Amino acid sequence: MIELAGDSSRDGEIALVRLRVDGDRIVDADAPGLARDLRGLTLLEAAAVPGELLPADALANAIGPVFAAERHPERVAVAMSGGVDSAVALLEAGPHAIGVTLRLWLDPHGPDAERACCSPEAVLAARETCHALGLPHVTLDLREAFRRAIVDPFVQAYARGETPNPCSRCNGSFRFAELLAFTRRAGAVRLATGHYAAARLHRGRLLLARAADEGKDQSYMLARLDPRLLDRIWFPLGDRTKAETRAAAAAAGLAAAERRESQEACFLAGDDYRDFLARHGLPAAAGRIVDESGRDLGRHDGHWRFTPGQRRGLGVVSPEPLYALRTVPSSNTVVVGRRDSLAVTSIVARGRLYVPASRIQAKLRYRSPAVGATVAETASGFRLELDEPAYGVAKGQAAVLYEGDAVVGAGLIRKISP
Repeated sequence: MIELAGDSSRDGEIALVRLRVDGDRIVDADAPGLARDLRGLTLLEAAAVPGELLPADALANAIGPVFAAERHPERVAVAMSGGVDSAVALLEAGPHAIGVTLRLWLDPHGPDAERACCSPEAVLAARETCHALGLPHVTLDLREAFRRAIVDPFVQAYARGETPNPCSRCNGSFRFAELLAFTRRAGAVRLATGHYAAARLHRGRLLLARAADEGKDQSYMLARLDPRLLDRIWFPLGDRTKAETRAAAAAAGLAAAERRESQEACFLAGDDYRDFLARHGLPAAAGRIVDESGRDLGRHDGHWRFTPGQRRGLGVVSPEPLYALRTVPSSNTVVVGRRDSLAVTSIVARGRLYVPASRIQAKLRYRSPAVGATVAETASGFRLELDEPAYGVAKGQAAVLYEGDAVVGAGLIRKISP
């Protein structure tokens, strides 16, 4: 027998839920404001009980840390963000689906936290979608773990002069590890997400692949996900367009059909990353802006405010366009120069080749087109020799390797050279 308690507060009001649980069944409950009495229900059944906003949230906070259910051969755990994509993934998952939302750390000073995929508002929207379909929903509060695993390394990488990709790090390790662990606890046979990606056989191995909707494809952000996990993951939107997804949600009468897109780098809560870094450990410090010969051109107040390829906001007057080429953290210096000085043809990355490869297409930024390259495996990852120069390549970004639509390797860029 265990006792559980959860609370929730908003606008000066508070709700409290207390439960006594024997095994996985609730034997006593003090939970006013819910649609039905919880006594006699399993935790799985209780997770599907709707109610007033605060009591339903308090119930979720009570059962989330201990939630478990017996295995069911048709149960699918669905990662819910509160948006239209995960809502349609839930529809596709069938009558035995269970929604799960990760509540992650957000900068409390961010201007647009409501659009983040892991905000309190997103949790409420995801629960509303599940309950509207009569399905259970579970919230996992991972705020502090997320801050340690993703946010702190993000700040530290900028301090080292890198340009990190927190979404790649989150999806490649933290987020899917937590979601798959929950999938096991929930007795589900697989995990579904609303990502626009696919898992397909390529050269005899199940690999991540591009989605049919090229404009929404998220395989770059998911590329560091271990292919050995893909047989437990399902991407039901991989063959859909965004328009088709919204139409499916509207046809089902779901409120999520009209919700706005969630943000990338959700923990910034809509803020500029420079302002975020200034609030979270990187102090303003006067430094030099120099050209490639070391000649002084101006001053700045923190090397971490600049990334390779940046043109605007350099604070330097010049008769020709200048770009940030690199930063030197040890001396707090920013080096600027002409665009042709940004050209990169050789890259070393720490990561993995998922299948042996020699000729690939390398995608070096989320919004940049892939470029042809020769790849050679190294002890800690791979080396790329590009067919043509790439510009604005930065240490800390993800290098994702494709054969056709299949992701055959991924890693983080550690060294670049002309």
